[in-house]
Amino acid sequence: MVKGVIVVALLIAATMAVVKDGRPLQSAGLTSSCSTIATNADGTQLAACRSGKIEGAPDLTTQGCTIVSGTKSLRYWHCPSTVEASQVGR
Repeated sequence: MVKGVIVVALLIAATMAVVKDGRPLQSAGLTSSCSTIATNADGTQLAACRSGKIEGAPDLTTQGCTIVSGTKSLRYWHCPSTVEASQVGR
């Protein structure tokens, strides 16, 4: 009886760890993913995003990106360069 409870608890913990990590879900195509495919000289980036079966397509407009082209499962985004803090002027 106790062994059964321990086995079930270990299976639940392992499942929670896999879901929290997210990589197996992305590999299976269940969650969406984005990757940078090009970085321009001015720091702007071109990102390719694949939609997932659970989440659908990601929306990068909240990060200042504009959609360039795409299909239902793959979209290309043009994103601005990231703003970095500097010590100039101190």
